[in-house]
Order: sequence, then C-alpha cells, then structure tokens
Amino acid sequence: MKLIIFGPPGSGKGTYSMRLRERYGLEKISTGDIFREEIKRGTDLGKKIENYLKEGKLVPDEIVIEVVKRKLEGLDNFILDGYPRTVEQAKVLDKIAKIDAIIKINAHKEILVEKISARRICSNPKCDGNYNIANIKKTIEGVEYILPPLLPKNDMKCDKCGSPLIQRDDDKPEVIEERLKVYEQQSKPVIEYYIKKGSVPFIEVWMNRPPEEVVENIVNAIEKLKVHFLNRNP
Repeated sequence: MKLIIFGPPGSGKGTYSMRLRERYGLEKISTGDIFREEIKRGTDLGKKIENYLKEGKLVPDEIVIEVVKRKLEGLDNFILDGYPRTVEQAKVLDKIAKIDAIIKINAHKEILVEKISARRICSNPKCDGNYNIANIKKTIEGVEYILPPLLPKNDMKCDKCGSPLIQRDDDKPEVIEERLKVYEQQSKPVIEYYIKKGSVPFIEVWMNRPPEEVVENIVNAIEKLKVHFLNRNP
C-alpha cells in the first residue's frame, strides 16, 4: 500500500501517518523528520535546511527529491508525509512509485495558528517529547473543533526526561503565517495535478477532533474504498 498524506502545518498529519503506519505496517517517510535529523547531526545539508525552515520557506526541490528517492528504493508499503510539495516533485514521484490513495487533511487557518503557536517540545535534542498547551473548543463555518491540550505532568517540564519545554522558532506566530501562506501556494497546484490525473482516490477528513478519532475516520474511508492493495489484519 502506497499512500500520500497532505495537510497544512499543524494539521496533525505526522501523528496520523505514524498511527496508520502502526495499523497497516507501513514505512513512514517524512521529509520533516529527515530534515530535523540532518539539522541535529549538524551536517552541511542540515545547515542549509535550517536556514530555509527558520524563514518559513520550503526546501528546494533538488534537495527534497534526492532525499526521498533514496528513501523509497525497494519499498512497497509506505506513507509519504510532507512530499510531494510541488508539481515537479509529484511528476518525479510518478516515475518512482504508483500511489494507491491520497489523504487530505482540512483545517481552518485560525485553528492552525492557535494550535501551532501552542506547541512545545523538549529542549533536550536527544528527546522527542512533544506537547500542546492549547484547549480549543469552537465552531467555524459549521465545523466544530474539540481539540484538548496535551500537557506535561509537571509544569513546562518534559515527562520523558525532565528537561524544560521550549517553542520552536518556526512555531512562532510570525513564522506560522508565512508557513501557511507558502503551503497554500505550493499545495494547491499539486492537489489539482492529482485531481486532473484522476487515477488516485482522495480521502478527505477534518482535523477537528483528537488524533485517535481522525485516524479512525481515515481508516474507515480506506476500508470503504475496498482497494486491491489493502491486506487487512484480523
């Protein structure tokens, strides 16, 4: 099973793809994860990527394409998170793999800004502690959002290692606005490209409930497609 998951920054696509990985035994390929690992390692590539991210800009195609091509070699079951982000990347992907379904996550900009700016991560670079202090309960254009916070047990301290929690540079409001703007500009042509092709089914869900509920909505939609590639577990 070969899937793509689309969604703006803060829509939870990384969390959803991880849970789908566990559900279906997929390899999760996230350009964001790959980039952050390069940054932590302090490689030349990581330094270049870090500069783009701090400015809220997308990493150039040539860098992203090369990284993803290496990751996809020999894989038959995967979910792509954060790729493709441009039509050029999508065209290259067509030559590498046949995608079975596309998952599209929807959310209003107001919710995304509130949720992203409330995200807190562990300051320890060796720890992956991730939290969110926002408690969102509101309805926008008929969509009811109920998104409870994910708080640490001890005030602003990581549950895993006890280190202080911090806000990432690219999670600050002024950068969020730029990230959302760039995503909208880049993703619209890509989604239109796949719609025009018409050969890949879309699964659309709203990010308006906790992750476990959104994932179940995605799973139900996958099951209803009854696609030939799905090997269900008992």
